[in-house]
Amino acid sequence: MFKTTLFAALFAVVGLAETARAETAIVAGGCFWCVESDFERVPGVREVTSGYTGGNVSNPTYKQVTGGGTGHYEAALIDFNPSRVSYAQILHMFFRSVDPTDAGGQFCDRGNSYRTAIFVQNAEQRRVAEAAKAQAQRDLGRNIVTPILDAGRFWPAEAYHQDYYKGSRIVVTRFGPRRQSVAYNLYRDACGRDQKVKQLWGSAAPFVSH
Repeated sequence: MFKTTLFAALFAVVGLAETARAETAIVAGGCFWCVESDFERVPGVREVTSGYTGGNVSNPTYKQVTGGGTGHYEAALIDFNPSRVSYAQILHMFFRSVDPTDAGGQFCDRGNSYRTAIFVQNAEQRRVAEAAKAQAQRDLGRNIVTPILDAGRFWPAEAYHQDYYKGSRIVVTRFGPRRQSVAYNLYRDACGRDQKVKQLWGSAAPFVSH
């Protein structure tokens, strides 16, 4: 009984330590399904939540955000363990997974809600973000338009958007009925996201094959 209680206490302490170490990054990189898919592959990232931020409408819907006028971006909240992956590393990968030179959206997704941005939650995150942006601009040799903005409230997107890239339900697409994960891959390929990122960043692109 004593051993059981002791082990339970130890695991509770470890769990609390993990929670205490958790940090978050908020980024907008066009389609939030794609950002979620990319960053959930990164060791040290615990979870990525698709959502909306940067605007002036409370509890917005996907239809409202993509329809325009809310000021919100499609964004992703990246929950990570900084003892395994740093905020600087997250942003290094983020810049090289998007087209940060495009002020009108990302790839086939056009409009204000699909623009790139980094939403910083404190002065240290702003310092790291400014350094990451400057380095990305030097590496790319082109003007980067991704703004660094103060974070406001993050609104999680509707449940059907979460983990869309690995969903198993059948959805109707322009390709016909498809399993959600298949539909996602078809969309990503048709949108040209990986092709453009590879063209821009070459071997520095972290989430595309070379």
